[in-house]
Amino acid sequence: MSDFSLKASVRHDLGKGASRRLRRANQQVPAVVYGGEKDAQSISVEKTAFYKAIEDESFFSSVITLVIEGKEEQVVVRDLQRHPFKPLLTHADFLRVDATHEITMNVPLHVIGEDVCVGIKDQDGELHVLANEVAISCLPKDLPDYLEVDISNAEIGTTLHLSDLTLPAGVTSVDLSHGEEHDNAVLSITKMKIRTSDEDEDGESESDSEGEEDNSAE
Repeated sequence: MSDFSLKASVRHDLGKGASRRLRRANQQVPAVVYGGEKDAQSISVEKTAFYKAIEDESFFSSVITLVIEGKEEQVVVRDLQRHPFKPLLTHADFLRVDATHEITMNVPLHVIGEDVCVGIKDQDGELHVLANEVAISCLPKDLPDYLEVDISNAEIGTTLHLSDLTLPAGVTSVDLSHGEEHDNAVLSITKMKIRTSDEDEDGESESDSEGEEDNSAE
């Protein structure tokens, strides 16, 4: 589990106008932290460290230490709101976590072994990733940054499902907990589709094009 820490301050000046002024100052990001046995609290997060943290994929699947005016809160990201066309964060939601209670998170799925995969390298297959992340449940201490699936030995025709993933100790699949009918496919390797040489860019064959020309000539 990655180690992220963000500094924040309590926001006393609330409302849309206050949030706009905070964003215009360009040093803090408006946010709220909620959950647990405490009331929701409006805060502002130090912008520079926050923007650097969100560049790391594992930030979104990690327990984050939020230091609010010297007091630490253990949280996870629940939502980020972004400007519709500028590369700016406009608001963030953080959920408090309890070390003794399981949390549900979506974590990235990393495919490894593609460069040596039997079905791709030796059998001219192609990989189709059907899920980029997986919903899991675990205690905060067991939260993984991501899950890996190794396809080194996978052949053409292989389809891997959630039940084929190796989960770390203490981690369970949310979907599988609802029954076998939720054992969704996460990737497959199929025969590569090869365009024939007589197909043009529009997907028509030369014979089709010639036929159209003959008809127009008539």
